[in-house]
Amino acid sequence: MSEQTLDYFFSRRKIQRRDAADVRWSHAVNSRSGLTEALTGPTHMLEADVIMRGRDPREPIMAHPPDTDSDITLREWLEGVKEHDRGIKLDFKSLEALSPSLRLLQEALAEPGRPVWINADILPGPGGRATPLDPQGFLSAVRTLPADMVLSLSWTTGWSARTENPGYSWDMVHMMEDICRTLKHPVTFPVRAALMAQSVSQLTWLLQQSDR
Repeated sequence: MSEQTLDYFFSRRKIQRRDAADVRWSHAVNSRSGLTEALTGPTHMLEADVIMRGRDPREPIMAHPPDTDSDITLREWLEGVKEHDRGIKLDFKSLEALSPSLRLLQEALAEPGRPVWINADILPGPGGRATPLDPQGFLSAVRTLPADMVLSLSWTTGWSARTENPGYSWDMVHMMEDICRTLKHPVTFPVRAALMAQSVSQLTWLLQQSDR
């Protein structure tokens, strides 16, 4: 995990040691009730999905496909988070929502040091059927973000029971390393846990290519 993220929670005595295993997450915080629950509980990091609303007014909202609407917009979500010392991870499902969302993000969360992770599936991965976001389009949009924001870059994946599932191949990690080589931001790679055992060599190699 990014050192800045651990330092943020450690300095506020939210965790007792600089260990990512102590950081508590709330996932799919895509509703008003979900946000209230996460902000009043022991959560350190809030993960939520961002898409463009499927009707007018077209604006970034908190929802995961196939949903096309939500009871909370990204603007309202960020305003709710602003008064709390929580970190956030925004998972983008389309490039259309990215640029307007990043503008809102920089307006609403000006506090330096707050953990902000920007996530997207930018490459096809093992068993993945979804179409990844265009990596160059995504990286072009996030390039001007503050240097302490974390880029969470992943592959589309799939998994099936009662069958042999392939892991992350050498081609997949080489392609990711090529994309990340010139980046200035800290980077984290979310991976599917069920595919870790058959991918240890490849993912270890990828992590060893940079101190970011």
